[in-house]
Amino acid sequence: MIDLYFAATPNGLKARLFLEEAGLAYRIVPVSLSKGEQFKPEFLAISPNNKIPAIVDHAPADGGAPLALFESGAILLYLAEKTGRLIPADVRGRTEVTQWLFWQMAGLGPMAGQIGHFNVYAPEKVPYAIERYTREVRRLYGVLDRRLEGREFIAGAFSIADIACYPWIVPHEAHGQDLAEFPQLSRWFQAMAARPATLRTYEGVENAYAPKQALTEQERQVLFGQGKSPTTA
Repeated sequence: MIDLYFAATPNGLKARLFLEEAGLAYRIVPVSLSKGEQFKPEFLAISPNNKIPAIVDHAPADGGAPLALFESGAILLYLAEKTGRLIPADVRGRTEVTQWLFWQMAGLGPMAGQIGHFNVYAPEKVPYAIERYTREVRRLYGVLDRRLEGREFIAGAFSIADIACYPWIVPHEAHGQDLAEFPQLSRWFQAMAARPATLRTYEGVENAYAPKQALTEQERQVLFGQGKSPTTA
């Protein structure tokens, strides 16, 4: 059994999508970010960077004590290696997958997260930031579109590279992107969206970039206050 410390952000959904694709038994442990639950000592013991997702594997491959992991990329690599699924065994195939996994972690995710913040959550419009991050995300979409030309999936066969990237493409409208401009990316995105594991993962999930009401000042401080919990001065 795997405990998944989860909120429905793109990174949280990456971990859940792998668990669904692999058919692993898991239990969701909800973490309410707006309430500051990511700052609780028991969560920090698992995820010292106070971010989700995190997992605790109660049956690690070495047969030892439960194993805790944080960082979504590390979680995907760990689970892929443990199960022998969704990452090639050969050096060249593994290298292809890990390159694109790291590309998502270092580029697509952080840049998309920035434009999501400035488009949706920032208390005031900052035109320079919006233009900068919209342009950079468009460039990254172009990189992925070219990569997918002649390929069904990012590294050829379906892998953790696809799982890592898909949740960051889901909120493309909030990120100021039109998938019609990227035909190969659009084709891949539609195929990913139709997978049974994707449908299960996203069932009942609300769009994190479309809040129903404005954040309270306390929620804003918890979410964007540079690591401050509700009780931090």
